[in-house]
Amino acid sequence: MNTKIKYLFTALVFLLPFISKAQLANRPINLPKYDQQKIHFGFALGFNSAKFLVNKVENFNLLDSVYSIESSASAGLNLTILSNLRLGEYFDLRFLPTLSFAQRNLDYNLLYSDSIPISKTKVVESTYLEFPLELKYKSKRVDNYRVYVLGGFKYGIDMVSQAKVKLEDPDIIKLSRNDYGYEIGLGFDFYMSYFKFSPEIKMFTGMKNLIVPENTIFSSPIEALYSRTFTVSLTFE
Repeated sequence: MNTKIKYLFTALVFLLPFISKAQLANRPINLPKYDQQKIHFGFALGFNSAKFLVNKVENFNLLDSVYSIESSASAGLNLTILSNLRLGEYFDLRFLPTLSFAQRNLDYNLLYSDSIPISKTKVVESTYLEFPLELKYKSKRVDNYRVYVLGGFKYGIDMVSQAKVKLEDPDIIKLSRNDYGYEIGLGFDFYMSYFKFSPEIKMFTGMKNLIVPENTIFSSPIEALYSRTFTVSLTFE
């Protein structure tokens, strides 16, 4: 997970007891009928840390000059519109269309004959239109806050994918336009005077192999690439 994301999550957990204590001291119940609404809407601003899970071709370093491949994370931004359907006292169904700007890095070490090792990083930038569908399980409300966990399925379309473009450049790493996988997370609902504020953290793991097979120095050693993304978001409903 990106270091900045870790710091944000640690600060969130650390501040929770103090926020809760302040709310208990004040006592008034905000938005007392909020949870009785069948449907409500909101928006979220998120910060993501994205990388690849890399599966390499067996004995790939014997086939070419590439002798190691790793993926490193980079930070990105998410903009989300939220629709929430109340299923019961403790369960909600959420649909969250999202515009996600992500960057993932592939770090190569190359070794040509009679030369010193060379490091090269291939930057893969993506702009995803995502469609997550999540089931949210909530704890019992205590005064003006509650805890929740969530899980669901997400489908995404990379709007800047070059998968179908015929390029002769061997440096280009082509990825599939479509991605899908599962998502899990946790968060906290804070009932304010006029809205509900919810910080949360989620992890997405892709189930689709994104690599488009090509016989190039950077693509041929890779058997499969899968998405792995951590997101910290602030939701307002």
